[in-house]
Amino acid sequence: MKRVITYGTFDLLHYGHINLLRRAKQLGDYLIVALSTDEFNREMKHKTCYFGYAQRKELVEAIRYVDLVIPEESWEQKKTDIALYHVDTFVIGDDWKGKFDFLKEQCEVVYLPRTKEISSTKIKQDLNH
Repeated sequence: MKRVITYGTFDLLHYGHINLLRRAKQLGDYLIVALSTDEFNREMKHKTCYFGYAQRKELVEAIRYVDLVIPEESWEQKKTDIALYHVDTFVIGDDWKGKFDFLKEQCEVVYLPRTKEISSTKIKQDLNH
């Protein structure tokens, strides 16, 4: 079984998120999503989410491409998660290109193109205008 992992906040879930998760699942048999906790978003990413962790987890778990949702609580946990869950492929959006190449020691690293016309940031900006 080929295992894939991706990380994200997945706030204001939209079709760009679905595209990323669909393409990530196509790279393997089992997709793990590490979902940023509220504390991690606030303290490390300096983000405030519209939906809390429990709500975002419920939404992500409902997506048919997702097999398991785990909490993302620190930047450093990626190496541990890859070993713990026997991950073959790490997937992230290409806006992070090169930033996770150090994980290539443990697994394949894939940077997927973002869906250009949509993002949670754009949704928030549009709602404020």
